[in-house]
Amino acid sequence: MKSKLKRFEIIAGRQNVIEPGKELFNTIKGKWSDVFFKNQHPITIELACGRGEYSVNLARQFPDRNYIGVDKKGDRLWKGSTWAVEDNLQNVAFLRTGILFIESFFEVGEVNEIWLTFPDPLPRKRDTKRRLSSTRYLDMYKKILAPDGYFRFKTDNTDLFNFTLEELGYRNDLVDFEYTHDLYQSVLRPECFDIKTKYEEMFSAQGEVIKYLRFRFAH
Repeated sequence: MKSKLKRFEIIAGRQNVIEPGKELFNTIKGKWSDVFFKNQHPITIELACGRGEYSVNLARQFPDRNYIGVDKKGDRLWKGSTWAVEDNLQNVAFLRTGILFIESFFEVGEVNEIWLTFPDPLPRKRDTKRRLSSTRYLDMYKKILAPDGYFRFKTDNTDLFNFTLEELGYRNDLVDFEYTHDLYQSVLRPECFDIKTKYEEMFSAQGEVIKYLRFRFAH
């Protein structure tokens, strides 16, 4: 507990973390480029980012893009925030909020790409609408994504992946839709840059096959 409280104290003083209690938390919507990053580079967000492995590693590889890891757990964001500080990465930020409130922080079309990496599968049937790849959330993502922006999803969980495919099957607004049940053996693998989250490494070591899909919304 002492360690977690210390982490909360640290991120409270960091400029690369936007969380409740900080001025930008209530004013950043529509202003990420002008106010935070101070450039017009494309913005990628990583939802339910955990420690932010994708946000940080993509920021390292692509300095001409901006990245924002989103998660509600401050002690997780502390890790990604620390990596970014250690590497002096100016093109990555972290937003502490629940994904349900994502529209409060991004204007229509403000985001150029979304990654959803290894979210909680929420296996109970009563939690279907809370799954981050459910129709409810997909409709939110469509609003904040630019017309040519990709949505990308990785998971080890077969049931969640099949659920997501079923949800997408009901839609008629998808273009450039591709998916694989075995990412490491797929031609889509290069799109993921071989970046592995903590959970991906753990589940892969246990023999789980990683699934991946991506698409753009037709506007």
